[in-house]
Amino acid sequence: MMDDQHVNPFDDERHLFLALVNAAGQYSLWPAFRDVPAGWRVVHGPDTRAACLAHIESVWLDLMPVAG
Repeated sequence: MMDDQHVNPFDDERHLFLALVNAAGQYSLWPAFRDVPAGWRVVHGPDTRAACLAHIESVWLDLMPVAG
């Protein structure tokens, strides 16, 4: 059984999240309290986990990376 102390921050709906995208057009859900990794930029948020996932699902229609 997981307690609050051991909840993965990507699964903890109490936090705010960001939707990120990289140059290859890949999207990621990211906790807002963490620094955005190099090569990624914020495209939505901070917002709830559900809202960020909904945004990603609405814009990431082709899972193949953009050819570069």
